[in-house]
Amino acid sequence: MTSKIFGNLFLSVGAMKAGTTWLYVLLDRHPQLYFTLEKEIHYFYHRYVNSRHLSEERRLTEAKNRYLTRFEPGRANIDRIRGNLHWVANYLQSPVDDFWYKNLFSGARDSITYNCDFSNLHAQVPAEAWPQISAQCDKLRVLYTMRDPIKRLWSHVKFHMQMTGQTEKLDTWGPRDFEKFARSHHIWVNAEYGAVLRRLHSGLAPEQLKVIFYEDMHADQRGVLRNIEEFLDLPAHNYPQHVLERRFTESISKKMPDFFPGLFAKDIRRIVGEIEDAGYRVPAKWTLPG
Repeated sequence: MTSKIFGNLFLSVGAMKAGTTWLYVLLDRHPQLYFTLEKEIHYFYHRYVNSRHLSEERRLTEAKNRYLTRFEPGRANIDRIRGNLHWVANYLQSPVDDFWYKNLFSGARDSITYNCDFSNLHAQVPAEAWPQISAQCDKLRVLYTMRDPIKRLWSHVKFHMQMTGQTEKLDTWGPRDFEKFARSHHIWVNAEYGAVLRRLHSGLAPEQLKVIFYEDMHADQRGVLRNIEEFLDLPAHNYPQHVLERRFTESISKKMPDFFPGLFAKDIRRIVGEIEDAGYRVPAKWTLPG
């Protein structure tokens, strides 16, 4: 029987600053999961939301800045360099379509159970697109991670300022500045957990979706990893303790202003209500406005 174009596909769709990089680093060690050179390909966002996202210019920029790095010939592994160059060649192919996406996973071994793509932008894929994606997979599994909405929002704001060289604004901005920026579409869209859950529940079968919380993930790291393996029908893997204890893509250390939670209190109450309406109980550790 011929496999469908995407085979078995495991997608993590966010939320941003909710532990997805930590999960990626750990799960990349599982021998039956295959990740490409790029953790976040964003193909389905490109196809169903913003058709300019994977433009030639953007892909060339990514290839130049991230993938075509210099290496030391005396130390480099020639097979790995050749594999990386092969992947970059596929990444720069056109057109960007289902076959383009499939070819990004051409380096997977026969023993691989799932091709994996961890893209936070996929949380924005419309509900009607998910059955189309599923129809192209032998098996589709989707993971969505949520975090205390105020702490996630503050972390996201800090991280953006850090990455764009604007950290001085964290000391000079007042309430109006922070609220205006946090409500910018590219930031705030990540906060709308309820809207994401509605799209995922509407477009996916129950067995295709798993929802977890950042706080539970770090309260019981091995337990949550095992639950994800069970969701994927994979055998347990023994993840190194020193990797479990690491933190990745952390924002700079900067105390949240006392006024920050109050700026979004009404929205947070609404979003938490939407999460509960979807059938989930939020962690007791969440900072909820009165």
